[in-house]
Amino acid sequence: MSKNSHPEVRTRIERTAPELVKAASALPAAILADVYGRRGTLHGRITPLSPTMKVAGPAITVEVRPGDNLMIHAALAIAQPGDVIIVDGRADQTCALIGEIMTTQAQQAGLAGMVLDAAVRDVEALRSNGFPIFSVGANPAGPTKFVPGRVNWPISIAGVTVNPGDLVVGDADGVVIIERERVAEMIEAGRKKVADEQARIKGIHEGKLVPGWLNSALDAAGVRIEDIAK
Repeated sequence: MSKNSHPEVRTRIERTAPELVKAASALPAAILADVYGRRGTLHGRITPLSPTMKVAGPAITVEVRPGDNLMIHAALAIAQPGDVIIVDGRADQTCALIGEIMTTQAQQAGLAGMVLDAAVRDVEALRSNGFPIFSVGANPAGPTKFVPGRVNWPISIAGVTVNPGDLVVGDADGVVIIERERVAEMIEAGRKKVADEQARIKGIHEGKLVPGWLNSALDAAGVRIEDIAK
């Protein structure tokens, strides 16, 4: 077997198509999570540095040892414009894995954003430049840069399996991952759900406060409602 049969850093992956990324970026993460069967959402500890930050793009997956960012540098070296670097940092907050220098590099390379199950630093600078960063907090301590890991292999991050090229969508509600093969299907379902929810909100404004499905759902659950005293 060749020495490079299983390289730690893979450069050739199949990405979610750009037109699908663009279409998905118009949908809220919550909508996509609902139509995806309420799965694919990263743990709520991962939040945007600023609530207005949004991200959508194919995943460049990164596995690191807690406190070491060597493989994030490797990912930055091979990522393409529009990619989202997503890092399984084991929720470690004892030091930061990225800061202003690395995010500036990512931004200049045309990446769509970064998602880390880890801490960051230089928070004020990161917020001011607007480059989408999702993380679990901040720590002023810097990382080491000598522990090997992997890039563009399947990872498990914040309770979700992510494969290279899967769709990453994040906004103020958090981050959802959609399997690359199902993105087109979820976009269609998401658009329909948006239309349904808009119709429901319109009905509420018109005085239709009780949803039509409630009584049947209560009956199916065996729930009885006590008569209201007149």
